[in-house]
Amino acid sequence: MIIRDFRPEDAEALVNILKANQQYGHPDMDGPEAMLQVHRCQAAEFLVAEKEGQVVGLIRGTFDGSRAIIYLASVHPDHQRQGIGRALVQEIARRFKARGASSISVIVPGDADFWKKMKFRQTTRVMHAFPIDQVLEA
Repeated sequence: MIIRDFRPEDAEALVNILKANQQYGHPDMDGPEAMLQVHRCQAAEFLVAEKEGQVVGLIRGTFDGSRAIIYLASVHPDHQRQGIGRALVQEIARRFKARGASSISVIVPGDADFWKKMKFRQTTRVMHAFPIDQVLEA
């Protein structure tokens, strides 16, 4: 298995992984066009796990110069519990540390057991506004 940077040709396989894990509720934020925007963003880290030539997982987040945060992580159900998620988290953590981060946060949908095993602890509540226009109209 290798962990590498996202490439545009990965988008379709990553959408399928997100769908398989019921994490594709907002195509405007997680779909192919959004993936390309993240790929172009200098603050972002967007990594892909590849096993035997097949894309099997992803992780993405940003470092703003002070805080590092993981926004999305997903491993195809057929490849879970094989250390792929752990490898993705550890690689993005290494990259954030190299950029100057001293801590890392994660937005966790659903069950947090995996993240607890990775030494994350719950500290705050995250709230979202979908779409952002709701905030502008408030």
